[in-house]
Amino acid sequence: MVMLRNITVQVADDYAAMSQRAAAIFAAEVKAAPAGVFGFATGSTPEGMYVELAKLRARGADFSQITTFNLDEYYPIRPEDAQSYAYYMKQRVFDPLGMVKTNLPDGTAADPAAECLAYEQKLADAGDMAMQILGIGTNGHIGFNEPDEVFSCHAAHVPLAQSTIDANARLFDDAALVPRHALTVGIHSIMMAKKILLLVSGAGKADILAAALGGPITPRVPASILQLHPCVTVVADTAAAAKLR
Repeated sequence: MVMLRNITVQVADDYAAMSQRAAAIFAAEVKAAPAGVFGFATGSTPEGMYVELAKLRARGADFSQITTFNLDEYYPIRPEDAQSYAYYMKQRVFDPLGMVKTNLPDGTAADPAAECLAYEQKLADAGDMAMQILGIGTNGHIGFNEPDEVFSCHAAHVPLAQSTIDANARLFDDAALVPRHALTVGIHSIMMAKKILLLVSGAGKADILAAALGGPITPRVPASILQLHPCVTVVADTAAAAKLR
């Protein structure tokens, strides 16, 4: 375990060990707040953790009473689309873990700006978030808060960076189908969570993780804002943590 400023970094041998450790941390938070509010992320990095949580549920852990909020959703996209985050969460998280109090941005909203405002208000009305799960993009984005000249504080309908589009292309049969926009929770809502659990895997994330945790706090690396959060736990595999000092 390593301490970087206010950030605890736990280094696991590999992706499987990272996933198991992250699941244990998250399950402990749910046990402490069984009807709490928790923020979820999608993508390939947390998939292993979600599998491990399902194993814990089979051994008696109960996730059914928590309220969940997802960070983001592609726009426009229908929830039944296999590439939507709504579909991802239903298949990999909500159904396997028995979660019913779930919230995601509406990728079919006629007015995406209004949807972002409504979603942010719903999140605020839910009360304090016990823990927010995060991944990090190769360009440092958290949620779909992409590198910019200023930190994007509020929920927004945003264009995706080309590097994000390129990274997501592997998930689509045709690169032309990769969404160019998304609805995302803003930096402010992320930072309001009492605790943040950041999962990072693979050598391809080593440079950006080092920049986010040890470099200057800058909107060009959105995840660098986490240096200002009072309680961040990073669980990274050895490859992702290789360039941390």
